[in-house]
Amino acid sequence: MKRSKYDRPVRPAGEGGRLTTSAMIASLAGPGQRTKAAPFGHALVEIAAQRPDIVGLTADLSKYTDLHVFAKAYPDRFYQMGMAEQVLMGAAAGLAREGFTAFATTYAVFASRRAYDFICMAIAEESLDVKIVCALPGLTTGYGPSHQATEDLAIFRGLPNMTILDPCDAHEIEQATHAIAAHKGPVYMRLLRGNVPLVLDEYGYRFELGKAKVVRDGRDVLIVSTGLMTMRALEAATALKADGVDAAVLHVPTIKPLDVDTIVAEAGGGRLVVVAENHTIVGGLGEATAGALMRAGVTPTFRQIALPDAFLDAGALPTLHDRYGISSEAVARRIKGWL
Repeated sequence: MKRSKYDRPVRPAGEGGRLTTSAMIASLAGPGQRTKAAPFGHALVEIAAQRPDIVGLTADLSKYTDLHVFAKAYPDRFYQMGMAEQVLMGAAAGLAREGFTAFATTYAVFASRRAYDFICMAIAEESLDVKIVCALPGLTTGYGPSHQATEDLAIFRGLPNMTILDPCDAHEIEQATHAIAAHKGPVYMRLLRGNVPLVLDEYGYRFELGKAKVVRDGRDVLIVSTGLMTMRALEAATALKADGVDAAVLHVPTIKPLDVDTIVAEAGGGRLVVVAENHTIVGGLGEATAGALMRAGVTPTFRQIALPDAFLDAGALPTLHDRYGISSEAVARRIKGWL
């Protein structure tokens, strides 16, 4: 079996010979689920064809953030900064000051932990046109705390001028990439890369910056979700329906600015409200939603499905998602227990 510095071989593991997936980069698609390859990279190429101001930068991770698609199409507008995330953000800021719209890609842990001060002082304070697009958000890698960006939303939510997105699938990533290219000011966008599942197109969904949308209605429970957890919420809602539980799913792709009006309106109907996110329980969508509801005087029965306030284990993603409660089966099980 071949190895690379970014991947591990697939092999039987554990009792029963269950197959593991790559610890580093594994598809989030279920068996037979439709996928689309590199939606961010291809969308950026489409935009760049009409926008000569678009440039792309990365810190030695073009292949693993899908920016290699842009690099191949526009090599004269692509900058490989090496393993130097602080330099990456400083260079992106400099290009933005010269009138370019800079898309800077790396892993979410490196942007949020290693380059935060550069993002704060060089990009956010000046409200520059830099789009920070980061792969491996939350628990989407099994390589342990060094690569699991479980607290990135909490880190960036407190940063003035920063728009924050957590798209659900390939359909939304394409649309969100076009939207942030048109938006003036800094953006942090979580990225699912590689062969990304297609889900929301089946619901006629259209992304709008700053807007939460009901993807599925239901009378018993409202699941407020973001990112890949909207996929899981929809899967859980289907499973719950078989048990007589009618679950609604409110997808919130824009974490900041939060669509408070829609959240308050949907949460005020007397249903159990469950916030589901691929992020630590501290400082993400759950606490943002709870704060918005309290300030509005809306007090439903409220629960959170999120990652624990802990450094997580390494391992295969299906095993980790079950262990930490963000698989569709775990989501359905917990909601049934709360009803």
